[in-house]
Amino acid sequence: MARKKAKRVSDADLTGLKYLKRISSLLKRLRPVGCERDKAGNRDLFFDQYCGLILLYMFNPIVTSLRGMQQTSQLKKVQRLLGCQRASLGSLSEAARVFDPELLREIAGELLQRAPQRADCDPRLKDFAQTLTAVDGSLLKKLPQITQACFATRNDRGFKLHAHFEILKGVPVKSAVTDASGQGPANEKNVLRSQLEPDRCYVIDRGYEQFSLFNAIVDVGSSYVCRIRNDRTFTADEVRELDDEARVAGVLEDAIGQLGSPKSRRIEHPQHRVRRVVIRAETHPKRGGRKRAAATHDVVLVTNLLDVPAEILALIYRCRWMIELYFRFLKHVLGCRKLLSDCDNGIEIQTYCAIIACLLISLVTGRKPTLRTYEMLCYYFQGLADEEELLAHINRLPPHATTSV
Repeated sequence: MARKKAKRVSDADLTGLKYLKRISSLLKRLRPVGCERDKAGNRDLFFDQYCGLILLYMFNPIVTSLRGMQQTSQLKKVQRLLGCQRASLGSLSEAARVFDPELLREIAGELLQRAPQRADCDPRLKDFAQTLTAVDGSLLKKLPQITQACFATRNDRGFKLHAHFEILKGVPVKSAVTDASGQGPANEKNVLRSQLEPDRCYVIDRGYEQFSLFNAIVDVGSSYVCRIRNDRTFTADEVRELDDEARVAGVLEDAIGQLGSPKSRRIEHPQHRVRRVVIRAETHPKRGGRKRAAATHDVVLVTNLLDVPAEILALIYRCRWMIELYFRFLKHVLGCRKLLSDCDNGIEIQTYCAIIACLLISLVTGRKPTLRTYEMLCYYFQGLADEEELLAHINRLPPHATTSV
C-alpha cells in the first residue's frame, strides 16, 4: 500500500508567529551554545533557532515530523522570525546531540516566576508554607510498535520521562529523561533523589516508597506526602482524635509513630517521626470484564508534616492527579508521543520545549493549559480562527490573574 504523502508546509499554513516573538529575547542567550568547536564559523543552525522550530512543531498541527520541521525552516516568515536558513535533516539530527537542555530549564524557570497561581485551587492550599510539587514518571516509546516487532531481538527499552509539577500554578517545572529499565540511575527513586530541592513538599505515589528517600527529602529541608502499601509495618505512639472536618474528608485514622519493622536491620529506617493518615477510598465501578464491585482499598499516606490538618493532607494527595493530566496533555496534545530524536539529550530538549509551550499558553491566556485552549490556539495559528474569536474563547474561561510575558 502506498504511503500517504504528507502535505507540504507553506507560508500560509503558519500564522500567529507573534506569540513566538514573546520569548525570542529569552531564546537569544542560547545562540553561542554548541559553537565552541566551530572555529571556522560553519554552523548554520543554532540552539535558539532549533528550539523555535520545535515550538512551531508543537503549535502547528500541520507540522508532524522532523521533515516537516525542515520544510518549516525554509519558509520566509520563519527565516525572518528565527534568523535561520534552510536546515538540513542532518543538522536537525545533530542539534539534538550537540545542544545542552539544561539551559532550557533556566528559561522555563524564568517563565515560571511570571506564571500566576491557579484561580480554581482550594483556598486552604494557597497559604501552604512549602511549594507543593507532584513528582511522577511516564514511559515514552522510542520506536513504533511495528518496528519493535520487526526487530524483536534488539534491546530497545525505550525512554522514561521524570517530571516535577507545581500544583498551585498548574505547570511543570522540571524534567529528566532516562531509559525505561528502572534500574540504577534510571530508577525513579534515584532520579528524584538527585533532583531534590529545599522548601518543597513532594507529593508522590507508591513507586517512590523508600525510607532512605524519605530521609534524603527531610535532610534537604523539604517534606513529603507519600502513599505506601497498606500492609507496611507502623508502630503508633500517638493516635490523634479526628474532628468533623477530617471525617467529612474521609479520614479514618491519624497517628504518629515509627515506620518499618524494628527487627529489620537490612534497610535504612526513617530518622524522624512519621505521621500515618488513612483515607477512605472512593469506589469506582468496573468498566470492563466481569461485572463485579471494584476493590476498595483504603489510601494510606505517610508524611513528616506533623502539624498540618489531616483533611489538608488528603486534599494535597488528591492534587497529585494533576501530573497525570499533564502527561496526557504532553503526549496527546503537544505531540510528544512522537519523539523527534532517539537520544536522551534530544528528548530532554523536546520535553523542555513542551514545558515552555505549556507556560506560554498559561501566560498568554492567563489560564492553565487545556486541550480546548490549545486547539483554539492551533486554529488561530492555522488561520482558521481570527484574533477576535481567540479572545472570545479566552474570555469565556474561568477568571484567572493575567501576567504579561
